Order: sequence, then C-alpha cells, then structure tokens
Amino acid sequence: MSPKAADRTLRVATYNIHKGVLRELFGLRHINRIQDLRARLHELEADLILLQEVQGQHDRHAARFEHWPDEPQDTFLAKSPSLKRAFESAYGRNASYLHGHHGNALLSKFPILRQENRDVSDHAMEKRGVLHCVIQVAGREVHVFVVHFGLFARSRIRQTQAVIDWARKVVPADAPMIIGGDFNDWRNRLSGELTRSLGLTEVFDAHNPAMKRTQKLLYFMTDRLNEIGAGIDPQQLRLPRRVRAARTFPALIPWLRMDRIYTRGFEVQQVQVLGGPKWARLSDHSPLVADLRLTRPAARTTRTPGQPALPG
Repeated sequence: MSPKAADRTLRVATYNIHKGVLRELFGLRHINRIQDLRARLHELEADLILLQEVQGQHDRHAARFEHWPDEPQDTFLAKSPSLKRAFESAYGRNASYLHGHHGNALLSKFPILRQENRDVSDHAMEKRGVLHCVIQVAGREVHVFVVHFGLFARSRIRQTQAVIDWARKVVPADAPMIIGGDFNDWRNRLSGELTRSLGLTEVFDAHNPAMKRTQKLLYFMTDRLNEIGAGIDPQQLRLPRRVRAARTFPALIPWLRMDRIYTRGFEVQQVQVLGGPKWARLSDHSPLVADLRLTRPAARTTRTPGQPALPG
C-alpha cells in the first residue's frame, strides 16, 4: 500500500497516452514513445493514474518498432524503468481489430479490490468504454471510473447518462468516488449534469472556481450603484454557475478543455496541467494532476432502544 494511505492523501492523474505512439510534428513518421512515457509517468509520484488509449495488443507496432513491450501497456507502465512493479493495474478493452485492441486502464498504488468494464459505444464506428474499479484507501472503498467519451455531442450526453445510471446503482451514497478521463467535452456541456446528479466536484473548478472574480466585480458595481439610489437587487444579477475545467489539448499549447477529474468525498488541495514540449513529445494530450485528501466519513450517532433522538 502507498505510504500516503495512512494520512488519506493521494495524487491522482488522468492522461490520454495516444497508444504510446506519436506522429512527427512535421512529417508522416510514427515514433515509439512508450518507454519515455513510462519514465515520465513514474516521475509524477502519483498514487492513481487513469489512462486512456492504452494498447492491450498491437501486432503491427510490435513488428515495426524496436523495444516495443512484449506485454500489454498497462502491465508495462505499472513497472518502473528499473522493472520494479510500482502499481497494480486494471485494463478495460474498448476497441478490437485484427492486429490488436486498446482501451482504458488504471494504475493504482492502492489495492484494486474489484473491476468491471462496460461498453458505452453509441455507434459501430466509434468504440468507447468505461472502466470501474474499487480500490482501498485508508481502510475505505473508493470507486474509480475511467472514461473516454465519443467525438459527437449526442454520444457524449448518452455516455454521461450511462455512467450516472451505473454509479447510482453500484456506488453507495456516502462512498468516495473519482470519475476521470478524456471526456472530449470541449464545449463544457457535461459537467453540470455530472456534478448535480452524483454530488461531484471537478478538481480544477474546486481550485479555480469559474466566474468568481467576475461575480465579485458585479457585486461591487451593484453596491456602488445602490449607494446612489439605483435600487438593484444583487440576486437578480447573479451569474449562472458554470463548472470550470482545465485546458489540456493540444499538449504543446493546451487550449481545449478535454480532460477532467471529478471527485466526491475528497478535499482538493492542488491541481496542475503538465504542458509544454516535454509532454507534447509523448502524446497529443497533457496530463491533469490533482492532489486530494480523503475526508473522514460523517460520524454516526448510536442510541439505545427507547432513547429519544437528539434534537436537530
């Protein structure tokens, strides 16, 4: 178990690794990046890494590239560059083809107690899935969903609802939960439903609340106008709540808000996007990393039969 487990803190990252192969910036040649990618992942010192576009098998890459791993990428990435196994791993196959398959994966320094992968594909041309794992952190079960949603807006809406329905059935109402991955939600249309339906908080929004400064400025202006008799009700000028998300794509100059981490039962301590040339040479997405602290469950009051309940 991770040494961080005792004090209930953990670092979580989500990363679309583009199958460990990246096209040259100027040219058509594909470059094997899986070894460098593994080294960078272990430098994150993360406890949980939610991965998308993980290659379970790819015979063509194995034949084309020197030093291509003989094992599935989740197993390969779970080992440090010194070949010491640092993570437990779980893999969920989403897309299968003649020369292999790929899907989502979870690397965990905490015990993985159970896992299930579900197909949430909306049509035959775009295979998508969600991997659900239950891990044990500081004696508590934490539910982790690794997602990779489709490129079409209607598909993403249906896939979001599928995850909400699934979580409501299998996750206890008071259980800690993490949902993360590549949502392809550059228009930020999914966050509202996810946060409302499951009581989630987006980690970047928790650290940098959307519209906070604008709302403060609006209230300040309202107060000044009311001082001269304008009679404006501040509540009428309250801005609609929008969930903020990090810019993670493309990796060289992140602009689109594609990758998210949603949590329940955690305090968000720090969030960062790892962009720039160092990461752009590994994948077209940037990793999103969050430092979390597992909150203590609410205390339960016990009473003997016939004892009246406490007021309030």
